[in-house]
Amino acid sequence: MTIGQWDILLNVIEGKPQETLPSGFIIDSPWLPGWCGISTLDYYTSDQLWFEANKKAIETFPKVMFLPGFWSEYGMCTEPSAFGAKCRWEEANLPHAEIISEDIDVLCKLAKPDVRTDGLLPFMINRLKNMQPQINGMGHEIKFAVARGPINIASFLMGTTELMMAMMEDEDKVHQFVGMISDFLVDWIGTQMEQFPSIEGILLLDDIIGFVGDDQCREFVVPYFKKIYGAFDAKVNFLHNDAAGLVSASYLPEMGVNLFNYSFEHSIAEMKELTKNQVALLGNIPPLDVLAAGEPEDVREAVRRSVDGVEDRSRIVMSCGGGMPQDVATENLHAFTDEVALLG
Repeated sequence: MTIGQWDILLNVIEGKPQETLPSGFIIDSPWLPGWCGISTLDYYTSDQLWFEANKKAIETFPKVMFLPGFWSEYGMCTEPSAFGAKCRWEEANLPHAEIISEDIDVLCKLAKPDVRTDGLLPFMINRLKNMQPQINGMGHEIKFAVARGPINIASFLMGTTELMMAMMEDEDKVHQFVGMISDFLVDWIGTQMEQFPSIEGILLLDDIIGFVGDDQCREFVVPYFKKIYGAFDAKVNFLHNDAAGLVSASYLPEMGVNLFNYSFEHSIAEMKELTKNQVALLGNIPPLDVLAAGEPEDVREAVRRSVDGVEDRSRIVMSCGGGMPQDVATENLHAFTDEVALLG
């Protein structure tokens, strides 16, 4: 992000009025390689191609804040690899991390990874170090530490269904398991901040928290996210959860979240009410059915419809309900930003 974009984001979070609604998107390997005409594997293995893909997006869409900005990642394999998960790689598809065990007793015996040496984490850091001069040369800075959330990582290591069952049947062991993962995440975020002092924001991505009930949210979600965000004095505590479900919305301020990207199934007006307008919202048109599969006019209509009934347009960054999906065309993104500009 540029310093100017960062300042706009901070002003939005603080609820300061903007002349026009800003546009922002989470972009990473599901969208960038295909949009740039390179393979997913090349995107992961070539620092220069990774940089050029992000650079092209920034230069093609200068009106957009891309979040977190130059995201160094290896898909869903990033954090699970540090725990020893087997990672499968393909030329043109996203990688897949296999579960380690469905047995909570086995998982509770896992040692906390060393974030300096384990899995793909050192490669993430080294890529950013190698490309930082070129990133800074564009007038951009590394502003976010990024990680999958603790419940998300637990589901990769154990399986989603198995984790949900364990939450009901083995609460103490799930606390032990998720607690260890949360300690790992504090280490991992702290290391990113140490390596890149320009970082002032945290982005956690955790879709699995959208599948739990209220009791499980209070038991296994709120305390661990509060612990992770609370371990740092970040200016932006950004949470992505585009799974359908509103369970966590009212708890976001308690968790420390001040910027939220959520499912397109929930309107901006609805989320403003649930969060009592205390949290900035990143959204909210359908990512697949409209932004990727629709025509430019469909995108324009969805943008207009998304702000229907929203009288207070503070604390809004216009986006889609989730990260940028595969196959979003250039003309659809231009239609999006052009229509947002007309909203005033």
